[in-house]
Amino acid sequence: MITETLRLPVKILPQPDETTCGPTCLHSVYGYWGDTEPLGQVIERTGKLEHGGTFAVYLACDALRKGYQATIYTYNLNVFDPTWFTRKDVDIADRLQRQREHKMDYRLQHATTGYLEFLKLGGRLRLLDLSRGLLHGMLRRRVPIITGLSSTYLYRVPREYGPNDEPDDIRGLPSGHFVVIGGYDRVRRRLLVVDPYQSNPYASNQEYWLSAERVVGAVLLGIVTHDANLLIIHPPGRLKQEVP
Repeated sequence: MITETLRLPVKILPQPDETTCGPTCLHSVYGYWGDTEPLGQVIERTGKLEHGGTFAVYLACDALRKGYQATIYTYNLNVFDPTWFTRKDVDIADRLQRQREHKMDYRLQHATTGYLEFLKLGGRLRLLDLSRGLLHGMLRRRVPIITGLSSTYLYRVPREYGPNDEPDDIRGLPSGHFVVIGGYDRVRRRLLVVDPYQSNPYASNQEYWLSAERVVGAVLLGIVTHDANLLIIHPPGRLKQEVP
């Protein structure tokens, strides 16, 4: 029998600054699996981009080095061509290496380095339609989901401009963010968002329910800031059946 409402016991700390949402989400999922360590250690290990923040693939690499299994469901067509996932004869690592010889964008180069390491460490890449069914299936296996998405779309707030990321609906640019999806309500078609950003517009306790359509849209629009994906990590042998 399919559960109508599911809420995983995921707890999260406030992110220490504007650029540490990713490792804070990773720290939360480690804690969910009973793996406790100071948040500062996770932040230090995962590092950050030149202009702040990180990519989900670097969070996944940290988990793989710690002995977890990690799968990334990607929707980032800036990094991956969809045909790489439809043909069995495609070596994605080879394609990534060849691609970066032609595309010099800093963020793409940095993401490529991370994905090559991810694949070398045994990480798995998937391209599947992003749907409520896919999310529900993961959550029913008691696996919280880290996602890189568009906070501008998720929060419905102005785009940001300048070194201090001030709201500016004219000059501003969209912003990215990481959250954890920790549950679902099938009847109301909602997902539980566990958010490291304490000043989010929805809840002071950093947990809130949003429509599945809003969350899915925010994930797909994460491509604008170079992270549009789902990341699941879990200890080996802890799932009753394989995640698709």
